[in-house]
Amino acid sequence: MECFRRVNPFRACAGLRVLGYLMLALVAAIVAVSYYAVVVYAWGPLLLGGGGGSVAAAAIVLAAFHLLLIMMLWCYLMVVFTDPGAVPENWRHAAEEDDMDESNTRTISNDVATDIVNPPLFTSEGQGNASRYCSRCQNGKPPRCHHCSICDRCVLKMDHHCVWVVNCVGARNYKYFLLFLVYTFLETVLDTLVLLPSFITFFRDESRRSSSASDVAILFLAFVLNLAFALSLLIFIGMHTSLVASNTTSIEVYERKKTVSWQYDLGWRKNLEQVFGTKKLFWFLPVHSSEDLHNIPALQGLGFPARPGAVV
Repeated sequence: MECFRRVNPFRACAGLRVLGYLMLALVAAIVAVSYYAVVVYAWGPLLLGGGGGSVAAAAIVLAAFHLLLIMMLWCYLMVVFTDPGAVPENWRHAAEEDDMDESNTRTISNDVATDIVNPPLFTSEGQGNASRYCSRCQNGKPPRCHHCSICDRCVLKMDHHCVWVVNCVGARNYKYFLLFLVYTFLETVLDTLVLLPSFITFFRDESRRSSSASDVAILFLAFVLNLAFALSLLIFIGMHTSLVASNTTSIEVYERKKTVSWQYDLGWRKNLEQVFGTKKLFWFLPVHSSEDLHNIPALQGLGFPARPGAVV
């Protein structure tokens, strides 16, 4: 029993970082296999040696394939290398600082020591949450902030730790993560559809079976992988669409069930703007306008507007 007590479960969580780096290699391998199957094996030869309509079709397929691939990789790299949001050192909510200043002023003027011994708990504006403190980070915790045992730090508006990107998904990279899901889904659907004719032809036409065993294996692997990812991503996108529409994170789902009305739910349009910003031209790009970064505190992860009259 003593040996079990000495086991640190957070070490196992930290070990997931190693798995994350393996996932990076896996992503690169899947992209390489799909690229070979679509461009080199199936549609590239049609573009170079086809005629008439087949050349035009190949050009459209390859253009769409590369466009989605660029957007997918751009979003992926942004999720991987963007800090999801770190809590500033010695952070305290503005309301808490105001209450502390008021308390200290009242204490000095009235010479009442109890206000120093028991300072009042702050309440986030319209949110009804008392101040929180992370004992592991030795720092305050802003609203919707959670400690990640894998990254070993607090993350602003943490949604989850994703092993596929070796990073947490939080306030400052959640949009990039969602776009990565969408573009990956579109890419895998496209790959599945454009590989399907070659997949069917191979089993129907014996003349195509003269292809090397490696080409056949890559075609089969690429088709199956893209089909599997497309189906799984469809479910995942549906889940996150529901979360964005209600301004909820994956971690907050259970917390929301315990409330009568969710305090951060501002209506689906405002909820979308809390993640994607107000500039619709930027919605489909893994960037934010400087105006949105300045005017929407939620994008920085330190302040969130709450619905008036929400019942907690």
